[in-house]
Amino acid sequence: MQIGLIADTHGLLRPEALAALRGVDHLIHAGDIGGPHILAELERIAPLSVVRGNNDQDDWADGIAEHLTLSFGAIRLYVLHDLKQLAIDPRAEGIDVVIAGHSHKPLQEERDGVLFLNPGSAGPRRFKLPIGVGILHIEGDQFRAELITLNV
Repeated sequence: MQIGLIADTHGLLRPEALAALRGVDHLIHAGDIGGPHILAELERIAPLSVVRGNNDQDDWADGIAEHLTLSFGAIRLYVLHDLKQLAIDPRAEGIDVVIAGHSHKPLQEERDGVLFLNPGSAGPRRFKLPIGVGILHIEGDQFRAELITLNV
């Protein structure tokens, strides 16, 4: 199973991001979406799970959760926008992977047996940070992450 990861689109869904995510089984958007049109486009690719970012303040985002716990087979994911807002102990909660956005900086780091992922920003470039998305590959109780820098 392949889970596509995207964050911080801020209203811009690049064709390169769509191409990199095509073929995934599920998509996760880690916030700062920028509008319902982004969600509609992503839903054309695969089923979509979404969390609200600090910039998703308009009425269209009212029903979007601030964090989600998702299971894909034996693997449990916790999704939020800003890692600084993490209010749980992922390991104690049985979480395998924490997915966040907000910083626009790609991150793949293991902490206390939990994988922390940030696919980076797929929207407007911030400073000199790369534009990117990610894919979480899951096979049974094994998983690995792939961070993809987009050439834009």
